[in-house]
Amino acid sequence: MKLPKQYEWLLSIPVLPKMVAEGLKLLDQETTEISGAKSNPVILKLAKDAGVSDIYKNDDTPWCAVAQTAIALRAGKEVPFSGWDRLRAASFLKFGIEVITPVLGDTLVFTRQGGGHVGIYIAEDETTYHVMGGNQGNRYCITRILKSRLSGVRRPVYQSGQPESAIARFVSPNGAPISKNES
Repeated sequence: MKLPKQYEWLLSIPVLPKMVAEGLKLLDQETTEISGAKSNPVILKLAKDAGVSDIYKNDDTPWCAVAQTAIALRAGKEVPFSGWDRLRAASFLKFGIEVITPVLGDTLVFTRQGGGHVGIYIAEDETTYHVMGGNQGNRYCITRILKSRLSGVRRPVYQSGQPESAIARFVSPNGAPISKNES
């Protein structure tokens, strides 16, 4: 999936948070699961970059945390957990610094039936967060997730200061569907 038109404003930001920039690369590659016995090599590369290729073997397994881990590491961020925890969305409640109000580039952790979900804050409207992440409709994309499902907000540690672009972004819902289950 390419960057949807309603989010093209991201391309006009001179300095994006590094995790957002890495996520946009996955969007540009149209990272999508392959149904059946085969797996998308881009998703398997995420597992390799996340250090879990020995335990993450196919893209039928939920991969939001794998994608978030790989993106964080590619962006030079410390991921303070390893092994199976890199396959669990809730592990990101230990990532970075806890904050209350999310801004562009923060990590959002959600609850869902049967587990959790993790992704990157892009924007919000009155009732939902617009989240860029993996395993959202079996692909890497931006989707809307109800604010009521939020478990925690974590800000990556910025070594040379938080970019000016890391602010809260409010957008219209634009009729985009609200995700209810990301598996």
